[in-house]
Amino acid sequence: MKILAVCTGVARPVPGKSYKTGIFKTPTDAAIVVDREGLLGDAICDRRHHGGAEQAVYGLGSVDLDWWSKELGRTIEPGTFGENLVIEGVDSRAVSVGDRFETESVLLEVTSTRIPCNTLTARMGDPAFPRRFMQAGRPGFYCRVLRDGVIQAGDAVTYTPFDGEPVSMPELLRTYGKNISEEDRIRYLAAPINDKLRAALTG
Repeated sequence: MKILAVCTGVARPVPGKSYKTGIFKTPTDAAIVVDREGLLGDAICDRRHHGGAEQAVYGLGSVDLDWWSKELGRTIEPGTFGENLVIEGVDSRAVSVGDRFETESVLLEVTSTRIPCNTLTARMGDPAFPRRFMQAGRPGFYCRVLRDGVIQAGDAVTYTPFDGEPVSMPELLRTYGKNISEEDRIRYLAAPINDKLRAALTG
């Protein structure tokens, strides 16, 4: 397993909108510093909903991109969904909170899933895309950075699954904003989920 792409972006206007976004990311061959706030030099314009220590890095698997390329009938290049990393052989349907991805330098821990937003809709140029995104159940995964370092395309990756009861990315996507059972609430809280979700489940 290895990192196929490391993607960063600069602030750019959103088509048809009055604000800027960092969702337009492109791959780089350069080594990029990763700290607790994410990739150095990567633009994050909407700090209310994106970025921060609990979702510092957004990842997708190569399996996800291959599937979307077939689904949309065109090649989906790394960075299209605003992801920072594309990891070889990973299918985000099989990723759970607490799973870890480790390179020689950097250690990441999965905290939550991607929820489609208006910016992603504008980026894809399809008002129906959020529904397609939800139905696909391949949302990718946000990570916190447990160990700072430097990351680069081609770096070998070690994957370690969470050793507790899994809370998968498709499940988080499916239950977003909905009431869950007490049994599921306990299971969610037993995993290292992001702070916002933890506060919502304990508030």
